[in-house]
Amino acid sequence: MADILVFCEVADGAVKKSARELLGKAQQLCDGGDVVAVVLGDSLSGATEGLGAWGADKVVTVEAGILASFVPGAYAAALHQVVEDVQPDVVLASASLIGKDLLPRVAAMADCGCANDVTDLREGDDGIEGTRPLYAGKVLANVSFEDTAFFTVRPNSFVIEDIEGKDGEVEAFDADLEDSYGYEVVEVQSSGGDAVDLAEADRIISGGRSLKSAENFGILSSAAAKIGAAVGASRAAVDAGYAPHSMQVGQTGKTVNPSLYIAAGISGAIQHLAGMRTSKVIVAINKDVDAPIFQHSTYGIVGDLFEVVPMLEAEFAALD
Repeated sequence: MADILVFCEVADGAVKKSARELLGKAQQLCDGGDVVAVVLGDSLSGATEGLGAWGADKVVTVEAGILASFVPGAYAAALHQVVEDVQPDVVLASASLIGKDLLPRVAAMADCGCANDVTDLREGDDGIEGTRPLYAGKVLANVSFEDTAFFTVRPNSFVIEDIEGKDGEVEAFDADLEDSYGYEVVEVQSSGGDAVDLAEADRIISGGRSLKSAENFGILSSAAAKIGAAVGASRAAVDAGYAPHSMQVGQTGKTVNPSLYIAAGISGAIQHLAGMRTSKVIVAINKDVDAPIFQHSTYGIVGDLFEVVPMLEAEFAALD
């Protein structure tokens, strides 16, 4: 039996969908223990709705003006105080930019261990243990801790189907927070549009330098829109100025874990593979039959992406 605390990240006034995955997995692992969701921010009245249906026995909220935007020191202090109060066996968060920044800070404050970017969680001999890919996914390490275990989990790692709805009673927690933690959030800029977040996307179509221009990325965007996919890019495409860094997938970009990853005109450098190798299904499109990406793909299409992608788009449209 384990009590599990889940940090539920908020974006645009709503809890991100990664929270459902984490709460569902926590319910599978708790074995009769409590699943506690914790939400940090400002004006959270609408953000906590539905967390009980996602499997939370209790929802703890910490509201403060300084938590309106992610201020590392304030978020760490607030979450640490909740952890001290709840005394969970396991603390989970999504392996997002915020999660991978926040959880190690809190683990250090609690004098506990933390494993980032795990892709599996299960009951081990010493409690809940996680599986963490190393060396661009070539090696899998099993990680467990003697004390409270902190894990950030790569999005889309679990298929959660049956979740037992809970009461999800909301409890406000009065955290002792300073007025400033050495940060002042001057402005928050969004990447804009209705683009799907790469880190949480279940389907991704990524393009490489072979697209030859930023305008040509519209080919991918059009196809992606047909299946609700996000659009990514290789580092070569980003370095060439064809796409912003926010779209970069790879070792120096975002690590993604979708059900479907389509790589169009991407050769398959090890740095790119490091960011998408754990995708469930990988489809590679490349004119070079010897491109390394084919060695790691589920399906390979040897052809010109400017011909193949529109054909795929037509097939996607026919699925409606």
